[in-house]
Amino acid sequence: MTVANINQFIQHLHAAFEGLRVNVPMPEIEKMAVLVHSAMESPRRRYHCSAHALYMCEGMNPRQVLAAVFHDLVYYQLDGGFPARVTHLLTPLVSQQKDDLVLLKVSGQDRGMQLCFQLFGFSAGQVLPLFRGMNEFLSAAVAVRLLEPYLAQADLIAVVACIEATVPFRAPQADGQDCAGLLASRVRHQARLCLGLSEDAALDAYTDAVMCDAIAIANRDVSGFAESSPAKFVSATWLLIEESNAPLAAVGVYTLRDYREALSRMQIFLNGLEPERVFTHYAGFPQADKFKRLTRAAALNISFALSFLQLKITSISIIEALALETGGNCPVSMFLGDIRSAVGKPERIENYLPIGPEPQDLDPQVLHVLEKGRPEDSRNDLTISPLTAYMYRCLGAAGSAGALSRAQAMAKGELLPAQFLATLPPDMLASMIDACARIAISRRDPLVKLRSSLQR
Repeated sequence: MTVANINQFIQHLHAAFEGLRVNVPMPEIEKMAVLVHSAMESPRRRYHCSAHALYMCEGMNPRQVLAAVFHDLVYYQLDGGFPARVTHLLTPLVSQQKDDLVLLKVSGQDRGMQLCFQLFGFSAGQVLPLFRGMNEFLSAAVAVRLLEPYLAQADLIAVVACIEATVPFRAPQADGQDCAGLLASRVRHQARLCLGLSEDAALDAYTDAVMCDAIAIANRDVSGFAESSPAKFVSATWLLIEESNAPLAAVGVYTLRDYREALSRMQIFLNGLEPERVFTHYAGFPQADKFKRLTRAAALNISFALSFLQLKITSISIIEALALETGGNCPVSMFLGDIRSAVGKPERIENYLPIGPEPQDLDPQVLHVLEKGRPEDSRNDLTISPLTAYMYRCLGAAGSAGALSRAQAMAKGELLPAQFLATLPPDMLASMIDACARIAISRRDPLVKLRSSLQR
């Protein structure tokens, strides 16, 4: 039997406090767990949820567990603000100015918040950087407020450092120093300032121990990039797409453009992500050969996900062009059918599509995922992609790449929908139009006319 998520949080917190030999009353542990659980179970969260935080705790030491429990507590832009149970802890720390959160000045005697400021390198009056530590900083601030009454300063520094290390995908500083080296220098300064360590040997030992914990947590947080199954990596990517695109939450209502734009945003992100910036290392941890393997795996998974996304963008762009030529943008379900139904198997476009030919230049792994599906279930999309698989079989790899380029030109307004459609193989397009006409009853006549005009 599976233990409820809330009770797993309680177990992890209790074990961590015992491991650090601090006495935290069970009612207080329960309050912390309820606070974390309520935030992580927000309906908008698909990836940064309880399951992810609990996975982060597995096999970790007490400091790492505490960091793992709290590291994704705040996700401001996704949740539409602070989690309700922590608002009172964070409103004295920031001021909302239009779309920005600006850090307020805190008392020099507030050692916990000063620790957060200094380990993150933030200062009063600055705008919190949206994708460079804002949520991690706010999560660390909540952790400090809740843990400071119980933890020794050495442990509190370690927990905050571990949370800071989870800020992902950071480029080196202008002077070439990477994020791990910068964090280590800040940890070392705090050890000297707050712990009274002065000898180099003691400072080195403490800093190295904290950094090993922090690097392990940071790399666990992005461990999906080293997934041996590209299909599983694509599944995790899909959860992030669903989580970060509010329109997709309206299943059956989100439009063809909504869907295409959501996929395109993820494609742009992955296309700009350097594999060397995914995993973190410090002073030989992890070992050089392991770090190299992790980076190589990240490169392969990013490349696979990009190939998959580009094909999906191309196929949905074809359907979008058909919609634009026959009445305008509309819900995806109008042309492709519902994802699921409470009253039986829904009618879907793939019910009316042929399998397609067998070109020689297809990537068999990509085709397998398109036809057999991603392993992780989705609330907002099918895990299989039969329409895209059909297109991929018809166009082949080279033809799909060319079609993607023209689809992107259409999205930018550089090519009219009809012009884009005219560049596609007539037999493939005719099959797609016929299938759509079976589903989109209100567009049936315009689709039939469009089919005729494109075959002239």
